[in-house]
Amino acid sequence: MTAAIPAPAALIGRFIRLDPMTPDDHPGLFDAIAVPEVFAGGYGGGPAGLPRDLDGFATFAAGYYNTGSNQTFTIRLIGGEADGLIVGTSTLGDFDPSREHAHIGWTAYDPRVWGTAVNAEAKLLLLGLAFDAGFGRVKLQADERNERSRAAITRLGATFEGLIRRDQKRADGSWRTTAVFSVIIDEWPAVRAELEARVASADGPVTLGRD
Repeated sequence: MTAAIPAPAALIGRFIRLDPMTPDDHPGLFDAIAVPEVFAGGYGGGPAGLPRDLDGFATFAAGYYNTGSNQTFTIRLIGGEADGLIVGTSTLGDFDPSREHAHIGWTAYDPRVWGTAVNAEAKLLLLGLAFDAGFGRVKLQADERNERSRAAITRLGATFEGLIRRDQKRADGSWRTTAVFSVIIDEWPAVRAELEARVASADGPVTLGRD
C-alpha cells in the first residue's frame, strides 16, 4: 500500500472526538492547556513559552500548529457532564509518504484528564489513521526531561529509539535533548489490541479530576 496523507476529518471514539482545529477552538484550548503544569514538561518550548493571555495563545497557536501538511486536532470529551469540553490537542504530521513516515506530536492535555483514557484513545485513533493511510512508521517524542510524557509514550507500546542531543531550542534559549520513540506497522496489531483493551476497561464517561 502506498502511503498517502489522509484528508482532514473528525475522529470519533468512545470517550473523545478529535476535530480539525480552527481558531474558534483557541479559547477552549487556552483554558485547557495554557497552564504551568503543561508547559513545565517542555510543551511549547517549556515554561518560558507559556502564553499569558488569549491573544498570546492565538499568536502561539498560529506558529506552533498546522504547519505545512500537518493535521492538528482539538480533542473534546464525549458524554457526561463535561460533554463537548475541550481537553487538549494533538497533531499528525511530518508526513513523508515516500518513506512511509509520520509523526504524532504537539500533544497536550488539560491536567484534569491526565491518567484517564483520553491519551490512550487519542493515540489509538491517530495511529489507526496513520497506518490505515499506508504509513509504516510513526514517531513520537518528548523532551528528555519530561518523565511523565516519556512514561506515557512507553505505556502506549512505542519502542524507545534513543536520544537526539541539542535537538531543539527551548523558549528560554537552552537546548533540549529529545527522546525518540516509534511504532512500526509490524507492531501495530499488538499495540492496537493493547490500546483497545485499555479503552474498553476504562469507566466512562471521563470525569475531570487529578490523578
